[in-house]
Amino acid sequence: MTPEFWQNRWQENRIGFNQSKVNPLLIKHWSELNLTAGSRIFVPLCGKSIDMVWLAAQGYDVVGVELVESAVKEFFSENRILHTIINHPHNPNIKYYHWQYENQKIEILVADIFSLSIEDIDYIDAVYDKAALIALPADMRPDYSEQIRKISDNAPQFIITLNYDQSKKNGPPFSISSDQVQQYYGSHYQISKLVSEPASIGSMPELEVAEQVWLLGE
Repeated sequence: MTPEFWQNRWQENRIGFNQSKVNPLLIKHWSELNLTAGSRIFVPLCGKSIDMVWLAAQGYDVVGVELVESAVKEFFSENRILHTIINHPHNPNIKYYHWQYENQKIEILVADIFSLSIEDIDYIDAVYDKAALIALPADMRPDYSEQIRKISDNAPQFIITLNYDQSKKNGPPFSISSDQVQQYYGSHYQISKLVSEPASIGSMPELEVAEQVWLLGE
């Protein structure tokens, strides 16, 4: 899956993965991480997710990474968030969208997640992955999970996945099984499944889908 794939999806407005409302499982279960206000939350492959607005409203700093710059522009314009665009302070090759009110920030880096270093991201207190792992095919997920672990310095993760019969639908979003979660993260984290609830995929409403929340910690 190439960068051009995602560029085309956004250009053609084929973004059914983008939700107009905050994910209910995020609202219900985020407190399981026991984070203090002011914690810095990393959102990989963030798109224009409204979930970032919710996280900021809870008092967290948010740092997202998104490959497609038009998605970042839409996030700020649709949510009427004034922002500045600057070169990244440590990596001039990264465009950096920035909003700050008093001590709180929303920052989105326009970059390929696989090209980033821990210095590019700075410190992270937790990772919120709603649409990244399920967006990637199986051959990319081991490298992705290892990259997130490295650039977040093993920060705890809150991951939302979908589980369904992959033979009935081509991803994305892709189905992720419990065994796969263990395969990608089990060497470095203690893994807890917090909940599994019935869900649906807009393009195939008849498909039986479970939406699952995973908590990864030490």
